[in-house]
Parts: sequence; C-alpha cells; structure tokens
Amino acid sequence: MLIDILIPEFDKALRAVFASAPTRRPMPGEDLREAEMSEAEKRHVAALMRVNHCGEICAQALYQGQALSSRDPAVKRELEQAAWEETEHLNWTERRIAELGGRKSLFNPLWYAGSLAIGAFAGKCGDAWSLGFLAETERQVEGHLESHKARLPAQDRKSWEVLEQMKVDEIRHAETANHYGARELPSPIKLAMKLSSKLMTKLSYVA
Repeated sequence: MLIDILIPEFDKALRAVFASAPTRRPMPGEDLREAEMSEAEKRHVAALMRVNHCGEICAQALYQGQALSSRDPAVKRELEQAAWEETEHLNWTERRIAELGGRKSLFNPLWYAGSLAIGAFAGKCGDAWSLGFLAETERQVEGHLESHKARLPAQDRKSWEVLEQMKVDEIRHAETANHYGARELPSPIKLAMKLSSKLMTKLSYVA
C-alpha cells in the first residue's frame, strides 16, 4: 500500500531535518586538539560548516527521492548506501557546528523539500539520467568542499579533516554513478544546478 511506503519515507525526512544523525565511522579529526581561533574565525568556520550541513540535508533528500523512483534494484542499493554516507556527513558537520558554538540553518526544511522533489523527478526520468544528476551533483560538491578547505583558517585542522573525508566520499559516489551508466547532463542543467547551489550557499552562510 502507498501509506506503507510513505510512512517510513516521512520518518526519514523528519530524522534528517530535526534529529541528530548517526554515524558508524568516527568523526575525522576528532582526536586533534582544537586550534586557537578568534571569535570571528570561529563564526566564519561555523558558517562554512552550516553551509556544508545544508548540502548534506539536500543530498539526503535527493538520494531519497531518487531511490523511491529507481527501477534498478542494484542502483537503488547504491543510492541507499550513498545516502547512509551522507548521513554520516550530517553527523560530522552538525558536531563541528556545535563545537564552534554555531547553529544549523533555519532553512533546512525548505532545502529538504525542494531537493526531495528534484530527486523524485530525476528518478522518474530513468536511472541513467538520475545517475547523471547524481554524478554532476557530487562533482559540484567536490569543488565546493575544496574551496571551503581553502577558506578555513590555516590552523583549523579539525574542520579540514572533516571536509577532506567528505570530499573523498563524494568522489567515490560520482565514480559509482558513472560505473552504473550515468548520462552526461546538458550544459543548461549543469548551469542551473550551479546557480541554485550558489543561492543556497549564500543564504545558509548567514542563516
């Protein structure tokens, strides 16, 4: 029945947006000492981590929407595995935000709802296009994480380690999508994805 499908998916949405995310792996850099940073530096890093946390909220919703629509059981399993690793990223970024005295974005429910709709639409277009969307998303996230690493205070190795491991995971997700037959997206769609990402980044950095 439809209700039997919707209830666990609704539960996933509530947990992603409002609950503390679980993780099997230890948080990267958790054994490192906290660096000496000014209050301005801490606010800046917390804001960067808030942006990354929003990105992981979006990733959760995208994967959920795509898995719901996927026709290939193998692709669905890979989407679910990737979604789990994005859940771990949620845990790490949330913990780092708390360590720096920051807060999560007020817009998280909005990001989740929009990304879930996009993921479901991508999945309806077929697995090849859905995987193409996934691969392009991960490529853009990889570049985004690399730029954030460069914007960290040089002494903040804890945050650097978190972002580096996230980048490694995102690269693997893109490679997996390509392995399963991802199609290259048209340039206008790639551009639209970049523009929407910039909007989310600007809003999430301040709120």
